[in-house]
Amino acid sequence: MSEARGHRATLSGMPAPLGKTPTKKMPDIHVFGTGDSAATRAALRFFRERRIVVHSSDLRKRPIAAGELQRFVQKLGARALMDVEGRAFADQGLAHMRLADGEIVARLMADVRLLRLPLVRHGNEMTVGPAEAAWAAWVKASRAP
Repeated sequence: MSEARGHRATLSGMPAPLGKTPTKKMPDIHVFGTGDSAATRAALRFFRERRIVVHSSDLRKRPIAAGELQRFVQKLGARALMDVEGRAFADQGLAHMRLADGEIVARLMADVRLLRLPLVRHGNEMTVGPAEAAWAAWVKASRAP
């Protein structure tokens, strides 16, 4: 886009307001995923279509913090975060291993491809993988007076 013509570059994670339609701000929604993940793109599109600005983190550029991952583990369990259908899971031969939760967390921290994406956090509520019903409930609750 050319600045000479009066256009501004926009951030890819945030939708630009259309006309007089206000953008709903829910700053406590955070989407963790990768740019090449269809599920992550679908989650970002879900919120963008509803005019909700969310924080997003590309885990290939910046890995998830250990404390943040631990929050997901405490809420959902370590096994729920592992993508058992992914190629990385099969390549590492994890289907035939019995891993303790600590070992699973260590592997998730070491290889982002093992994570079931997207990881979405809204305050103390968290989801892993596509969870449009839960996200819709969050949006509906935020719009209630």
